[in-house]
Amino acid sequence: MESKGPSLYAPAGSSVDMTRSTEEDSLVDGPLISADALYSAIRREFQTIPTPCHAVLLSLLHVVYVALSMCVALLCVLELGQKGVCLNILGNVRGDSVIVFGKVCLWVLVLLFTGCVQHHHSQARSRGYLRFYRQTQGLKHLPLTVHSAGNVLLLIVLAMRLSQTVQTYVLLSVLGLELLVALPCLLYYTVQVMRFNRERAAPDVSQEEHSLSHSVTSLPRETGFREGSNLQEVVEKQADLIEYLKQHNTLLSKRLLNLTAQH
Repeated sequence: MESKGPSLYAPAGSSVDMTRSTEEDSLVDGPLISADALYSAIRREFQTIPTPCHAVLLSLLHVVYVALSMCVALLCVLELGQKGVCLNILGNVRGDSVIVFGKVCLWVLVLLFTGCVQHHHSQARSRGYLRFYRQTQGLKHLPLTVHSAGNVLLLIVLAMRLSQTVQTYVLLSVLGLELLVALPCLLYYTVQVMRFNRERAAPDVSQEEHSLSHSVTSLPRETGFREGSNLQEVVEKQADLIEYLKQHNTLLSKRLLNLTAQH
């Protein structure tokens, strides 16, 4: 007598498979987020870079320092004004020493500003704004380079042991030249970051996907190294893109695990 056990359990197994397939189809065929909605959501989650306020404040401090240095040099070093006022304010400290101490303090502020800028730009890079990071990579270090070069010139002038009058005028010339170079750099950097904050653009990868989804007659895009392009630049772009995609995948995996744990 033949057993009919397998035939009894076959419908149950097939019903389980059909139920699982139906659930998977419902997940796949569910409502998808449109590209426009996703792009607007990315714009709402945009994080601005707060360094323009720091750059403006540093520029004002630089202007105030140069103005005060000129006053100290003319009134206290060259003694073109009332000498008693300088003695009451500075005491026994020499006027040129006050200028040098102020220059060191200003350089420290510029160093802190550069570190703050590097921190915020690295965060923007991790969020996918690779093009902005590369465009401002040299610009954010330029103020520190200018102030460091100014410090070197001041040390050279002090080491030359010129006469008091000549040394004072040379110091003021170096400070004025440094202001004329550093101030436009900070202002240009401020304009670039403010424009970036105002545009509230999506990350580079999202921008390319958004533009491709709206271009119907666009030509096929080339990928990789093309003749006439800079190989080092291509390698840097690919490295930045790979690093961003790795971090983005890690973040998406964490969000997926959190959603799975909630349900």
